[in-house]
Amino acid sequence: MSGICLVVEDQPAVAQWIGEAASTALPDQRIEYADSLAAARAWVAAWERSDREPLETVIVDLGLPDGNGADLIRDLARDLPLTEIIVATIYDDDHHLFEALAAGARGYLLKDQGPQGMARILARMRNGEPPLSPAIARRLLTHFQQRPPEPEDGDGKLTKRETETLALLARGLTTAEVGKVLGLSQATIATYVKVVYRKLNVSSRAEATLQAVRRGLL
Repeated sequence: MSGICLVVEDQPAVAQWIGEAASTALPDQRIEYADSLAAARAWVAAWERSDREPLETVIVDLGLPDGNGADLIRDLARDLPLTEIIVATIYDDDHHLFEALAAGARGYLLKDQGPQGMARILARMRNGEPPLSPAIARRLLTHFQQRPPEPEDGDGKLTKRETETLALLARGLTTAEVGKVLGLSQATIATYVKVVYRKLNVSSRAEATLQAVRRGLL
């Protein structure tokens, strides 16, 4: 075994087939389960106290009995930047999609495609492809195609430091946390964020995250 895949899902039957799909696609990862935010956080805390066989993948439902899975995604993206965090959900609307991506999810899978479809998409991760259901990929393309033309000062060309800032923001870090990573003050990072938003012609973290996905930064 080279690592662990944690499935966070409250419906036992659904958790089982998601785990089977993950096991088929990622045969070198041991499957573990948690049925709530609290259980997932407890599992991660126990894992951190152990010898820590790598936590390679976390597959998270958004509608958990004790809260929004996006909250867990945000924490994991901040604390475990090397872990692949993937949503598995019934929600195919923009609000849930963009919220999850802004929190730090690197994939978004719809449960209605079933275990075989999910296994096929998860398997593409081994080739560096983001795990996205076809309907979600189309939604992202449509979102960009419907965006108005960028103004002249929104040329989208970022400096190295601006690109680093965008990548860290897209992983769910706060401006203060980005500053610590880059060795800069929070005020300096806030200025970078304003410049990045202007250059990309975006006005929210969710839109900035989509730009980061488009540029291959996640």
